[in-house]
Amino acid sequence: MSDVGVSPRARAWATTMAGHPGGDLVRAHRGSHATLGEGPVIDRARREEREAELLRPGATLARGAGHRARPEEPDPERTCFERDRDRIVHSTAFRRLAGKTQVVVHPTDHQRTRLTHALEVSQVATSIARAVGVNVALTEAIALGHDCGHGPGGHASEDAFDPYVPGGYDHGPWGADVVLTGLNLCAETLDGIRRHSWSSPPPATVEGEIVSWADRIAYCAHDLEDAAHAGIVDLADLPAEITAVCGATRRDQLRTFVRAVVATVDTYGEVGMAAEPAGALAELRAFNYERIYVREESLAQSRAVVAVLRALVDHYAEHPDIVPDAFPGGTAEPTDPDAQILHRAVSYVAGMTDRYAFDVAVRELGWDPRRLPRAIE
Repeated sequence: MSDVGVSPRARAWATTMAGHPGGDLVRAHRGSHATLGEGPVIDRARREEREAELLRPGATLARGAGHRARPEEPDPERTCFERDRDRIVHSTAFRRLAGKTQVVVHPTDHQRTRLTHALEVSQVATSIARAVGVNVALTEAIALGHDCGHGPGGHASEDAFDPYVPGGYDHGPWGADVVLTGLNLCAETLDGIRRHSWSSPPPATVEGEIVSWADRIAYCAHDLEDAAHAGIVDLADLPAEITAVCGATRRDQLRTFVRAVVATVDTYGEVGMAAEPAGALAELRAFNYERIYVREESLAQSRAVVAVLRALVDHYAEHPDIVPDAFPGGTAEPTDPDAQILHRAVSYVAGMTDRYAFDVAVRELGWDPRRLPRAIE
């Protein structure tokens, strides 16, 4: 094949196609010295042994293939919760979080998406889990998957879908019982995803409780940071009862709240937070609520999201033949045929990214682009 027009960089990259052979091995780098001393391969069985030896009483232990709806053989290398984490990371639902609103529709390069939020929740949660000696892999799996049930346009999508779902649309149960059911995740992972919101019944595991705290800690800190960078709020306006306890920056706030949860576990043996830092976290959330989430521009964005998503659901409920088969209703799917059609329409629209949903509304419904949600500036 001719390499005319191929850049020198591309030619150099092509020379590494077969790696760097030497003796019986092929190495990634010429002259590599990535050698290790003697030691065992830490396979699943050894990991499970170490968990039993090292994790704190009350931590969730991985055992074999895990408690799954469809039984599986244990993996030779990974624990059941490590497999869950990997399945979530490689799932379509997780990838689509990159195109879904955290707070701001059409975010700039510096503002969070639902995907970067999930990653930050995972970082906060695993920091706590490591410090207190519980199952890091389960904590990480719950954290990475906790928002996979969110629709396009942020929390406004829940308002949009409420009329179509008996009992209302809640992104936690929807993620566990609809979006992620095809992954055959462990019951403990699904439980933590289903119950991560503070308004839900408590999770069945301490790892799930840790993710519930990590979610709130992460979004309070990073939503504030995004709003400050966008000029929506001024950090100088933060009340003294917040800054005196946790500072005004994301870094200081995360450090304060993570250490507060760890200290509470150490002192009381329970996942929680002492009154003073918990009060500061509550005040921070209240500040964000008033200054960011329910400001008029945000409410206008929400109204626009609700309108376009309901129009899309109505469209696909009226034309069920154009809903792809890849969007079944999971374990929550109703048996009544008419309800099933509506359920699958919601499932399809909820799986869309922001941009795809808005483009489809314009293309298929003739939606006036001026009625679409606007970026908050």
